Amino acid sequence: MTDPLISTEALARELGDPRLRLVDATWFLDGSDARAPFLKERLPGAVFFDMDAVADRATDLPHMLPSPEAFAGAAGALGIGSDDRVVVYDQIGVRSAPRVWWTFRVFGHDQVRVLDGGLPKWRAEGRPTESGEPTPSPARFEPRFRPELVRDFEAVRRELAQGGQVLDARSAERFRGEAPEPRPGLRSGHMPGAKNLPFLEVLNPDGTMKSAEDLRAALAGVIDAQRPVTATCGSGLTAAILALALARLGRPDAAVYDGSWAEWGGRADAEVVTG
Repeated sequence: MTDPLISTEALARELGDPRLRLVDATWFLDGSDARAPFLKERLPGAVFFDMDAVADRATDLPHMLPSPEAFAGAAGALGIGSDDRVVVYDQIGVRSAPRVWWTFRVFGHDQVRVLDGGLPKWRAEGRPTESGEPTPSPARFEPRFRPELVRDFEAVRRELAQGGQVLDARSAERFRGEAPEPRPGLRSGHMPGAKNLPFLEVLNPDGTMKSAEDLRAALAGVIDAQRPVTATCGSGLTAAILALALARLGRPDAAVYDGSWAEWGGRADAEVVTG
């Protein structure tokens, strides 16, 4: 399998490829505007993917997957066609970009990778950037929805009841119910039977993802990476970091619980445990 990550060195060599599309997928938990810094400094030719706008607007859950048609329209408006090669990055390192990487794959686009280290590593190496509003030429994107990469509430509850592997990317304190949830109205704790691997444990301090060897070590004793896994987190964002890590280890079939704790922790019919 092709590594779902691409290094800054490799991407620099590919700049100028007419089929290459660069996408800034930054999202900040505190609600800060990610578009303004994108307009100030971005990778050459990059467009901005707003995951709150390209989402299911009929639910109050955060940035849930849009319909295939809505995603295709948004991708096409950003100049991304079905035959293009996409590299997604963010302004933090490896944080929100994996969510958009996963979203492209959910809608049938395999030619997508995440820039390891994101904009900070690219900038630190003195590589070229630009500013201003991009003007992409519209393209045609044909979606092919892959339901096997997505889990909803009932599917996750079924998996847990049957001994399936659900891996939670939230901090250990939130998982154990010792720290409050950042979103109001949610209970603290975790799903019965879920395992915890905080997403920071698959990343290096410099914002890059750990090597395959170190990822195996991080997963050892938590889950069996040879068996199917569903990743979850607070809102379905950092869960995609775990899905990316599993893809690096040859498990591109890892699913993400789209509603994650924003849904589970807010439902009265969902069992929650602590400790």
